[in-house]
Amino acid sequence: MAKLEAEQIVTPNAENIAAAAKAASSAGGAPVHLWNPPFCGDLDMEIKRDGTWFYEGTPIGRIGLVKLFASVLKLEDGKFFLVTPAEKVGIRVEDAPFVAVDVTAQGTGNEQLLTFRTNVDQDVSAGPDNPLRIVRDAETGEPSPYVMVRNGLEALVDRKSFYRLVDLGQHREVDGERWFGLWSGGAFFPVIPSRELPEA
Repeated sequence: MAKLEAEQIVTPNAENIAAAAKAASSAGGAPVHLWNPPFCGDLDMEIKRDGTWFYEGTPIGRIGLVKLFASVLKLEDGKFFLVTPAEKVGIRVEDAPFVAVDVTAQGTGNEQLLTFRTNVDQDVSAGPDNPLRIVRDAETGEPSPYVMVRNGLEALVDRKSFYRLVDLGQHREVDGERWFGLWSGGAFFPVIPSRELPEA
């Protein structure tokens, strides 16, 4: 009975999370990877595939608030949480928690560096620590590219940015097979086997 009463006292609260995130941001950033607070339940919050955040079924229109929530987002055992030093609440994520809405390229060939801009105004350069990953639809074969942002949290690369990446792609042999892919940060990221592309 005592355990049930204790569980009823702690109610997930978006306002408390936002306030704690703001305090952490003012102190120089949220060291989310160091926080391991008790789980306080699930929050009715979801990130859609297009990067829109919803709270209780309503889109969160304030980008500043979205950025605060994004700064305390954490992935554990395949599940997404908002964490503060005092509490951890579960949220739903339809695909990836972020969307890469722009990409710039510096250099060429194996010296190329691809830098992505996310929907929450973060910049991340693809490379060994922030790899690109390509997932192909089982039925259509259409690729969906992702770039690692931080600590297991990825950004889905939007369509216009992916088309720009295709223009930057090169062919290279990987494990005995020729692939079309992308160089960034000294690493080559295979996209599709060259044999599956139409001949020029």
